[in-house]
Amino acid sequence: MNDPGAMRASDAEREAAVERLRVASVEGRLTLGELSERTEAAYTAVTQAELAVVTSDLPLAGQAPMPAPAYASAQAPAEQQGRTRRWFVAVMGDSKRRGKWRIDKPLGAVAVMGDVVLDLRQAEVRSGVVDIVATAVMGDVKIIVPDGVDVDLEGIAIMGDKKVQVIEAPPGMNVPLIRVKAYAIMGDVKVIGDSRAEPVKKAWAAWREQWREIRGELMGEPQHPPYPGLYGQQPPAQAPYPYEQYSQQPAYPYRQRSRREDRREDRRRRDR
Repeated sequence: MNDPGAMRASDAEREAAVERLRVASVEGRLTLGELSERTEAAYTAVTQAELAVVTSDLPLAGQAPMPAPAYASAQAPAEQQGRTRRWFVAVMGDSKRRGKWRIDKPLGAVAVMGDVVLDLRQAEVRSGVVDIVATAVMGDVKIIVPDGVDVDLEGIAIMGDKKVQVIEAPPGMNVPLIRVKAYAIMGDVKVIGDSRAEPVKKAWAAWREQWREIRGELMGEPQHPPYPGLYGQQPPAQAPYPYEQYSQQPAYPYRQRSRREDRREDRRRRDR
């Protein structure tokens, strides 16, 4: 008799799991980084057992409140236009927002000969669309997001720069949208992903370990496979290996000597 957990998951079941994750995020149960990670796991899940693990610590669909509009809905920004914007301003100084915080309204960032950093990875996002207006005048505005979200960057740059450096999800997936309207005058507005930012230490999560174990058993993959990049993409060269940052051992413990020392040792052996 076939193992029920080994049954292949359908596209409809994956979408249902992603919707359940989205509702949990709106309720404040998941941060933006956790939502992005679990959404990727749901879309790449092959079996029903993997999907069950991704949502194992979340309420059942019938126990949760009615869901908000989907991420791709164009109604979300329109609803936010009349709401007060939360501002982060730096004039010849720095303004940084990191760690745990809540985003329940549109954001604004102004950097005048200064720097503004908004790290959204550990934020609780209460809407499907994060709306940000960023102005940089001889300064820099940096917005850090988890890889796997969609980013819509528009605006103008005069003797400045505006760019996106994020590994986005493939088209058609129901993922969060970060909408940025940028005005850069002799300054920079950048939206960067996890792979290009200082890593955030992830808390231990039972679902993540169970998901890897199930994937290893059913697919014949190692429990800790080499880092493949989000949705199969290769990360930039400077991206840290995900397990390396939590290890107390050096990245290459077997390399104890420099190449110059190796050549000296080779010469000594030949002289003998």
